[in-house]
Amino acid sequence: MEHKAGFLLMGCFIAVTAFSQPVDCVRQDQVIFEKFTKFIEPYRPKSTDSILQQTAEFFLHSPYVAGTLDKNNTERVVINLREFDCVTFVETVIALASAAASDDLSFDNFTSRIKQIRYRNGVIEGFDSRLHYTSDWVYDNVEKKILSATAQQLGGIRETKIIDFMTSHRSAYRALKTDDEMLERIRIMENKINARNGFYYLPKDKIASKEADIPHMAMIAFTTSIKGLDTTHTGFAYKKDGKLTFIHASSAKKKVVIDEKTLSEYCQGQKSCTGIMVMPIR
Repeated sequence: MEHKAGFLLMGCFIAVTAFSQPVDCVRQDQVIFEKFTKFIEPYRPKSTDSILQQTAEFFLHSPYVAGTLDKNNTERVVINLREFDCVTFVETVIALASAAASDDLSFDNFTSRIKQIRYRNGVIEGFDSRLHYTSDWVYDNVEKKILSATAQQLGGIRETKIIDFMTSHRSAYRALKTDDEMLERIRIMENKINARNGFYYLPKDKIASKEADIPHMAMIAFTTSIKGLDTTHTGFAYKKDGKLTFIHASSAKKKVVIDEKTLSEYCQGQKSCTGIMVMPIR
């Protein structure tokens, strides 16, 4: 569905802005950002995982909404602190926490960090420049020294399946349905991913035995047996009272939650889940 100026969307008035979002939505995001800056101030001198934890918890119970990055006709930075899917939650928390740990906790710096995290080499050059596949997202952000990848060190194994879900399911993506040129650009991107010869993950039967070695607030991505796809869900490892669970934007709960299940229980309960990628934030 196309949205035009004057229409209401999620309680926000639609108009052109510097962030390519409704005017009221931008104002709401800025209000939330200001609340966050006051909330996080006492934690800014603390450790990275402490800032990450407080940032993630700040958004507990925020609504889960899918597809918030795909409403524009052209690829632009989208800032949305009102609602999240599992990936935008992870991106937002990392960007806010890194800004809070820096000397510049400003809305502009936060926006710049979102762009750096979300796009290949931090540069927007169309739909294909967004890091759509989690394994590609991880590879790029490890290269940018935002993340570390530790699944191999935890005793993980290499997944070498062919990644081509987007080109094999073009009708599921608004930007690919009728654009053959963009489809080919995504295919080129998939070929580059596949040329890396896979990625490491910790198999589901090893998660429980490695709980003590998985860092609190490390990014977690659940790998999948679905053909052509690398992962199906993301969040942050969360340790409390000796239990390793995770905090995430849950499509099932329709909000950001600290899951009641352990990482191992969650993965065991998902038929297609094969294990987890583990990426501490630097």
